[in-house]
Amino acid sequence: MDHLDLLESQSIYIIREAYRKVSKLAMLWSIGKDSTVMLWLTRKAFFGHCPIPLVHIDTTFKIPAMIEHRDKLVKEWGLNLIVGKNEKALREGMNYKKGRLECCTALKTEALQQTMDKHGFKGLLLGIRRDEEGSRSKERYFSPRDRDFEWHYKDQPPELWDQFMTDFAEGTHVRVHPILHWTEINIWEYIKRENIPIISLYFAKDGKRYRSLGCECCTAPIESNAATVDDIIEELKHTQQTERSVRAQDQVDPHAMQKLRVKGYM
Repeated sequence: MDHLDLLESQSIYIIREAYRKVSKLAMLWSIGKDSTVMLWLTRKAFFGHCPIPLVHIDTTFKIPAMIEHRDKLVKEWGLNLIVGKNEKALREGMNYKKGRLECCTALKTEALQQTMDKHGFKGLLLGIRRDEEGSRSKERYFSPRDRDFEWHYKDQPPELWDQFMTDFAEGTHVRVHPILHWTEINIWEYIKRENIPIISLYFAKDGKRYRSLGCECCTAPIESNAATVDDIIEELKHTQQTERSVRAQDQVDPHAMQKLRVKGYM
């Protein structure tokens, strides 16, 4: 087994454990590279079928190509997709001009909570990685949240020797992170090996490409000529730029992501 086989094996084990132990489980799909790799792993875990409903939180400010790519894969792979929105906040005109963190809280965190409550989901699979951003390095594979979806990052269960706590008190919301141990380069190596269909925004056009995807008003492309997966892998081996440096909300406050995640942000 090579390093990708080992990463894949552990992630599939975690996905199957989550499916077995969490009574009603959903998967957050942002349409980005990480959550799409997680979706691919889930399909491999269940022999080409994804038995877990996908949740996409639509702020209505996503790059249009992302929605097109989402709908294409839903049709091709026969996915059960639930689209969640904070309709009240949108009607009241919530947008990034009212504050980046305020907008993220209303259109992402609160929209996610509303969607989870509406459908009665008890747990959520997310495609986050430790190396992506500081607060995510504090996560566990099975990470409990309280009834309000709040994260008490100083009080997390130990996970030693691949022993995971999977039994939680009634009312606990469980976040499960199957690719927590992967790196950005691992993701692209796996995309190459598996030939996973990834949105074209990641590949350079006219000297620019997206390295991280989010709302169009809060995410900028980077200067790049990386037009293939091999080009991206080589570029990542030499870059000094952090992955989320193009995300506007991260630039508002150096601790922005942790503040958002403590309150239930994904």
